[in-house]
Amino acid sequence: MTYPQHVGVVGGGRMGAGIAQVFATLGSLVTIAEAGDQTASLERVADGLARAHERGKLGGALPADVLRRVFVVGGPHELGRDLDLVVEAVPEIPALKVEVLAALDATVSPSTLIASNTSSISIAELGAALTDPSRFVGMHFFNPVPASTLVEIVRAPATSPDVVDRVRQWVSELGKSEILVNDSPGFATSRLGVCLGLEAIRMLEEGVADAESIDRAMELGYKHPMGPLRSTDLVGLDVRLAIAEHLASTLGERFTPPQLLRDKVARGELGRKSGTGFHRWENA
Repeated sequence: MTYPQHVGVVGGGRMGAGIAQVFATLGSLVTIAEAGDQTASLERVADGLARAHERGKLGGALPADVLRRVFVVGGPHELGRDLDLVVEAVPEIPALKVEVLAALDATVSPSTLIASNTSSISIAELGAALTDPSRFVGMHFFNPVPASTLVEIVRAPATSPDVVDRVRQWVSELGKSEILVNDSPGFATSRLGVCLGLEAIRMLEEGVADAESIDRAMELGYKHPMGPLRSTDLVGLDVRLAIAEHLASTLGERFTPPQLLRDKVARGELGRKSGTGFHRWENA
């Protein structure tokens, strides 16, 4: 078998649960490390498996059978050493990610590949928390993970070519496509996506058009499957704000977040996960 037999995922939120789901569906044993509500993490995986089963995406397997391969523990230190791959999927807070990676470095086997699901933070900077950064790579999944077809693989100067090759193979086993990019702020996808999203927010802020029209302009005029404001809702306005602030600090003022974005995040209008953002979402 070429897929990883035992995968660890740190963080049981929407992204972490999605990553756990796709590896468990592939056949991997998956252990989620979640310091918060562990029951909620498992329920997210169960809900995702139920939806995948309804769409015929489990290859004939039953959701309950796949879910038996998923376990939840309280933190990175409880993952144990016997892992082929561990994916860090905690919020985009550099200090938190460094703390998690340092804990993993002290816990998992030296042969375990360690990946970060970061969408913008330097892999080289995060890898400095590890004793051996050659085993560290970026695996940027997209939300929703089970339905998304892309994984952005990010290699830092220290990342071993063998690690990149193995991760590319695993991405292929997941039935997803990969792009390989060199470590830089925002990589390829976040840098382009945030640039478009921020300009769309500025247009809305300036009264150029309403949110629906701005999105339809890109969907119908440029064949984007989803407009930039609806995409921001799906990613999460808080996540997009954090990425924009990081890119503004590294790439310059063109990534400065519009005040409208800051105001919405302050009001708790975070997009799909809160029920409202630039659009209203039912059954969030």
